[in-house]
Amino acid sequence: MANSGGGVILIGLNNDGTPSGATVNSVLEIDPAIVTDKINRYTGCQFTEYEIRGCQKGEQQVVAIAVGEVSIPLVFQQPGTYPVQGGRQKTAFSKGTVYFRHGAKSEPGTTEDFRRTIERHLDAVRREWLQGVRKVVQAPPGAQVTVLPPEVVQSTSPSATPIRITDDPNALEYRIVDPDRAYPYRLTELVQETNRRLPRGVEINKHDIMSVRGVYHIDERREFICKLRFSSPLYSNAFVDWLIEHYLEDNDFFISARRRYRERDF
Repeated sequence: MANSGGGVILIGLNNDGTPSGATVNSVLEIDPAIVTDKINRYTGCQFTEYEIRGCQKGEQQVVAIAVGEVSIPLVFQQPGTYPVQGGRQKTAFSKGTVYFRHGAKSEPGTTEDFRRTIERHLDAVRREWLQGVRKVVQAPPGAQVTVLPPEVVQSTSPSATPIRITDDPNALEYRIVDPDRAYPYRLTELVQETNRRLPRGVEINKHDIMSVRGVYHIDERREFICKLRFSSPLYSNAFVDWLIEHYLEDNDFFISARRRYRERDF
């Protein structure tokens, strides 16, 4: 299915689309890592472009396995066999075969299958090129176009080009590869780093940070904070710079934030 451009496998339905009544809880409990390992065992590829989702068909719970596509077809490197009655082994697929979907069947690939695979890949490349050309054509007068190779990643090297993280929707895009590097501080570490950089004798605590967050709506500023789904927020060096800058401009900055937060004056 991945070789053929992706698709969806539905479990819990009959061939005509009606609920089968079968219990699908065991499928939902499957660890996706196990599926990836089994695919790797037979193909030598760590294929992860799939998702197991629970769905509803009327009152019946079903499972949808959404399968993505691959640009290079997966080839079986090991034969797939399973035992049948009488102690014999039956072969589901042989080493060196490449399977594609033909209607409702999975069958060894043909020249036409490979031609379609190449065409899908070329179409994706063309779309990417056209998007790039469109950005250049639509760029405002005086804009400077910068071409970055795909190996450009975050770096802590002093010679790396500095950037600023912004929530401006019109700004050039940069994908954050590792939030832990862009937002290196948890709350305790943020307090420690801020106290280290404040003038001698000045010290803040976690409540000061929470007050500033509330009063100045820091949670809406993505250059300052990264709110993770299953963990506590992370904070950036830019937020530390911002805190220090505001304190140096107003030595009552944290005192005022605490008072306003306590009185909910914001």
